[in-house]
Formats: sequence, C-alpha cells, structure tokens
Amino acid sequence: MDSKQKQAEKARPYGLLKPTALGKIPGRFLLHQEALPHLPVPPLQQTMDRYLLTLQPIISEEELNHTQELVAEFRKPGGVGERLQKGLERRAKKTENWLSDWWLKTAYLEYRLPVVVHSSPGVVLPKQDFQDRQGQLRFAAKLIEGILDFKTMIDNETLPVEYMGGKPLCMNQYYQILSSCRIPGPKRDSIVNYAKGKKQSRHITVVHNFQFFELDVYNSDGSPLTTDQIFIQLEKIWNTSLQTNKEPIGILTTNHRNSWAKAYNNLLKDKTNKESVRTIEKSICTVCLDAPMPRVSEDIYKSRVAAQMLHGGGSRWNSGNRWFDKTLQFIIAEDGSCGLVYEHAPSEGPPIVALLDHIVEYTKKPELVRSPMIPLPMPKKLRFNITPEIKNDIEKAKQNLNIMVEDLDVKVMVFHQFGKAFPKSEKISPDAFIQLALQLAYYRMYGHACPTYESASLRMFRLGRTDTIRSASIESLKFVQSMDSPDKSVRISEKWHERTPAHMLNLTWLYNLLSETTYLCRTCLNSNLLVPKEEQLQNIPSFTSFCFIKCRSTRKAGRKLRTCRHLELFVRCSSHCSCSTNTAPFLILFNFLLTAVLCRPVPSVM
Repeated sequence: MDSKQKQAEKARPYGLLKPTALGKIPGRFLLHQEALPHLPVPPLQQTMDRYLLTLQPIISEEELNHTQELVAEFRKPGGVGERLQKGLERRAKKTENWLSDWWLKTAYLEYRLPVVVHSSPGVVLPKQDFQDRQGQLRFAAKLIEGILDFKTMIDNETLPVEYMGGKPLCMNQYYQILSSCRIPGPKRDSIVNYAKGKKQSRHITVVHNFQFFELDVYNSDGSPLTTDQIFIQLEKIWNTSLQTNKEPIGILTTNHRNSWAKAYNNLLKDKTNKESVRTIEKSICTVCLDAPMPRVSEDIYKSRVAAQMLHGGGSRWNSGNRWFDKTLQFIIAEDGSCGLVYEHAPSEGPPIVALLDHIVEYTKKPELVRSPMIPLPMPKKLRFNITPEIKNDIEKAKQNLNIMVEDLDVKVMVFHQFGKAFPKSEKISPDAFIQLALQLAYYRMYGHACPTYESASLRMFRLGRTDTIRSASIESLKFVQSMDSPDKSVRISEKWHERTPAHMLNLTWLYNLLSETTYLCRTCLNSNLLVPKEEQLQNIPSFTSFCFIKCRSTRKAGRKLRTCRHLELFVRCSSHCSCSTNTAPFLILFNFLLTAVLCRPVPSVM
C-alpha cells in the first residue's frame, strides 16, 4: 500500500462510513412527514406466490408439494388466510405504519440474548495521532462538541432531508438516537426517549475507570460548551476517577436480558442507585474514556480495536466502562483508537452513519471560538450502593461476558483485489454482487442453497425502518451452480443478465417484498378476536410447518462481514487456475469470503 493509499485509509472510518447514494436537500426535515405514503399491505395471493418462490431453492420437491397443499388450503376464499389478511388491512388503516411497532418489538425488544455482540453494532473510527491522556481528552472534547452541533440541527429541524430515487425518506429515526435508552424488562424491554418535551437533556454521561459522571454540556444561556470548556471538565473527571478498584456496575448491562431485568429492579430499590441510573438513561449520549490495551502489531490491532468497540474486551479490560443499553456510546482510548457501539432498537444504520460522518468532519475543524472565562461547576459523580446481592449479580455478569468474549472470534479483513467499480463496469449492482458471492461460498461449502436475506430500507414510507429481501431464489441457485459447470469461460456478465433479471426487478419494487407471511402469523398471535380459537396460530398448519420455520431461519452472512473488513488479505488465482479473467473476480471474492465469513483457511477450489 503506497503513502497515498495509507493516507486515504487513515482519513476515513474503517469501511462502515462510506459515501451514500442518498440525496440531501436542506429544509425543515419533518415538514414532509405527513405527506409520506403509508406502508401498503401486499395482496394475499401475491404474498403466497412469493412465499412459494422463496421456498423453491431451499427445500425438496416433496416438501414443496406438501407446502403447496397447505398454501392452497390457507388461501381459499373465506378461509383463514383471507380473514387474517383483512385483520392486517384493518390494522394498516388504524396505524401510521402497520409494521414498525411489530418490527421494533419482535426484532429487538423481545429478543432475550444480550445486546452485546448479538445485536449492538460496533463501529471503528479513524485512528487518531495522540498517544497520551491530553490527546485523548482533547479529542473527546472536540467529538462531544461535534455531537452537540449535530443535535442542534436535529432540534432546529435544519438537518437536510434525505432523498432516494427522487423521493423523500422518513427522518423519524433521527429523533430516536439522542437522549434515548433501552430499559430491561422480564419478557420485553422498552425504550425511553427524552429528546422531546419542554425539559430536554442538557448533559452527557462520561465513564472512566468504571466510574460514571454527569457532565452538563450547556452554559446557563443555553449555548453549548466549547471544546476548551469541555476539555477542562473532562480533566476534572479524569483527576477524580483515578482509582481502578471500583465495581464495574456497567457490566450488568451485558447480561441476558431476563437476568439484567431482575438485577435492574434490585439495583433501583436503592434511591441513590435509582437517581444515578435515571441520570444515565436521560443523558444525550455516553462517552467512554477507555484504559489503554496492550500494544500489538498493526494487523492484530485492527481486529483488537474492532472487538473493543463490540464488547470492550471483557471484564478485565473495558467492558465495565460501558452502559450498553444507552443508544449511543462513543469510545476513545489513550492509544488513539476510537469508535462507537450503539444499541440497535431505536434506529437502523443510516442515521448513525450520518451522525458519525458529521462528527468525523467536525473534529478536523480548527477551534475558532474563544471560550468564555467563567467558572464551570464540577461534574457530578454518580454514586452506587453495592449490596451483596448486586455484587453477586456483577460477578455473574462478568462470568457470562467473559465466556461470550472468549467464544467470539473477530478478524478484521480488507479485500484489496478490486472494489465496486468492477461490478459496476459489468452493469451489476455491487450489493447484489456481494450477495451472490456469499451464496456461492455457502453452496461450495455445503452443496445446497441456504435461506438468506438482505436488509432493505422502508424509509420511503412513514415511520419505515427495514425489512428483508429473500435473496435466495431459483435464479441465484442456478447462477452459483453454473459457476461449477464444465464451461467456466462463459462471461460472468452473460450469466448475470441471464439468471437474475427477476431478482433485480424485485429489488426495485421493494414494498412488494415485505415478509407479509410472517406478519399474517403475527396478526394471528396478537389478535385472538380475528379468528376463532381453533384457527389460532398453533392450529394453523401453514404457520407450524417445517418449511415455514426453515424459510424464517435465515442466515444473514453480511452481518459477520461488518466486523471483518480491515485485515489486509490478498487472495489470488493460483497459477494453474483455468478460470477466465471474467469469472476470476467472483472466485477471488468467493475465496476471501470463505476465510472471512466462515473463518476457515482458503481452500484450493477455484
């Protein structure tokens, strides 16, 4: 890698913050919300047809025939399917978005595994030049000022409206990412949001050496603190939290959600603890000043810092220096590494990426405003009374987290062979190119297609979030099978255009690809009034068949790829490879994916 490439890599966040295809137009970004269309409910017959198409590449002919019989019974006029469909349509008329509430509850709040690793993404930002405490605190101060600048745009509704394909997108998620927090519950969690209302949050939470502080980031006149002011306050926090023997109260948030809910209720029985927890929950965000990790080589460092952003390294290192239920946690270490871990329930990635892009650019700006020479109050240290029961909860959380950290392999990899320019030159969507390479890798390993999906945005609809494109299809299966055909000299672009036009058309008509079968099932679960007892979920074969369960048990291989992007790995065709130059890119990427996604050595199968 030459000096220009190194400089370019250093100047941008590691792979996640990439230029977006979204257009942005200045304006008051909530004014268009009412004009956004409601999410449509696809017709039942179309849903059933697509369901059968989804199953074709992943089940046997016998299983498909049996499923067709179940579907025929389900879709009969006046039958269960029609009644559930009408219930879904009634829900759509009464709500702003018939899907969003179910999506939030099912995908996130009812999910009982720990948010750490399982659902909270980690993001690595460009490594900074500092190697000491002063540099760490100075950068943290500038980063906090950048957060407040972005918050001002949200509060004043001056954030540019995002457009895709000439159509405005729902901007509601931008109101969910600041001053919000997840609250554990015994069966379902909840989200609290203090961004709206007369009394908005004026403070952030700062964590150092497992000790939590409330830092007010606004002057008495309502203006945000400057970098110099924030730096002074951070120094005060640092100097009053030098002890390293404190109980890592934050590690409780890493536990299984049911266990954490029980510990949470125990914790809040004490008045002091309750006040401290509420202060954290109400804060704009959390800033974690991490202890340095042992020095390692550059290649190992990239994987190490990715793990740090995901989970903090375990109880021995920085995992207790977090409150993982907080939506936004910015992490800055003494060695110049920095990034973010965010709780996924309130928002998808794009608003987070927009915030991070703004912050990264903001930290490069020189400090122009002279700080007013006025004394600032001492940041408030948040106190916790640790009872023997809470101490026991902390020890259990430590053990569980350390097992999870030890069980997780994180290897950051960078693919240098080619970029998105190649598939674009062949008139292929880069996203679809990666998807088929993943399917090819899986097919080569196991000899059959797998149920897989790709996330797709629904923000063109009011309160839209994401849903799934069922990307395994007969066309994609034939495509990966053709890669093992005796004639490998056929141009890859010819195979692509022959095999995937239907898939690309489905990508365009996104709203027709809603997983409505799942939500017909959800309608049945949530409204016993819609159908008689004998027609509830457990008594409907269409919702209990093996094929329906298999269809929903998707593998999202791309999720693993998010944390495996930045280790340099060069995988080339071997000298005896017989593939043509047009098929080589697919096979090179396939080999890379076998190593990155499946964590196995690259086999000689090209």
